[in-house]
Amino acid sequence: MEKRRLGHSGIEVSEVSLGCWTMGGPNWSQGNPVGWADVDESECIEAVHHALDRGVNHFDNADVYGNGRAERMLAKALGERRKDVIVATKVGHFKGTAIHAYDPLHIRHQCEQSLRNLNTDYIDIYYFHHGDFGEGDMYVDGAVEVATRLKDEGKIRAIGLSAYSDDDFTRLVPKIKPTALQSWAHCMDDGFIRSGGAVQKLLEAYDMAFVAFSPLNQGILLGKYSSEKAPSFPEGDIRSSRDKFKADKLQAANVCIDQIKSMFGSSIEEMARVALQYVLAHDRVACVIPGFRNKRQVECNLAAAGKPLSDAEVRTIRDIYEACPVGQ
Repeated sequence: MEKRRLGHSGIEVSEVSLGCWTMGGPNWSQGNPVGWADVDESECIEAVHHALDRGVNHFDNADVYGNGRAERMLAKALGERRKDVIVATKVGHFKGTAIHAYDPLHIRHQCEQSLRNLNTDYIDIYYFHHGDFGEGDMYVDGAVEVATRLKDEGKIRAIGLSAYSDDDFTRLVPKIKPTALQSWAHCMDDGFIRSGGAVQKLLEAYDMAFVAFSPLNQGILLGKYSSEKAPSFPEGDIRSSRDKFKADKLQAANVCIDQIKSMFGSSIEEMARVALQYVLAHDRVACVIPGFRNKRQVECNLAAAGKPLSDAEVRTIRDIYEACPVGQ
């Protein structure tokens, strides 16, 4: 398993790391589904053990994933091996009774709770989970101050920023000066990692790394969804609210996916390799963090490890998906 430097932190992460959102199970926020269905704890723990044995050293979590369930499950799975891995978690989408999720007192409270959930005395990477710091970014200075204090206290090792637009990253990076940026990046929507883009320029200027979530576009890039009939998902599963899983969107996506299959073969493992290595081929990308719910899915993701695409293959894949009307 190749490891890559996480910006200016000195931390090294496996190029194929894992995201823990699915481990939280079904969940809702303000009446909207924000979780994942059909999650079995024993299967998730088995999957984590397998990932560790295969060289994965970085797991990405958040306080809102199952409202702490995913953090607790990861702690149970890691056990004594926690000292050998990089654990990331986030604050910002679980407000509780705070006036704002980035109120400094709330950030400290959530950090302390995450430490308990994760059964650890330090968090390797602590992310702000989104770019909404209130009107006029009124909470950003206090948020940075408390995060810096938590770092000085040894409770976190590095500060990260997750956001969903160039504007948010451009506005906030100079104020937060994070070690890592996190957002989606995949074949159908690679704007954050494109050479010459706003985020790439920030990554270079501030010596930061990019951590890519949803590198498989929530499974669509595996080519496993039929365009004949839209898939249905149980209650509490975020995919049930995503337009990209509608039949017409899948039909458009599969036109491009079929071209990829004709080039590389249609096995799930090879489709995963192509999708993950496409993202990893871009400068400043430290790792991809695909989700998982069982050992089989972890093994599928790990098929990408150490098997890069050629420059010509990357260009061809980009050309194919630029013609695809389905994005994030």
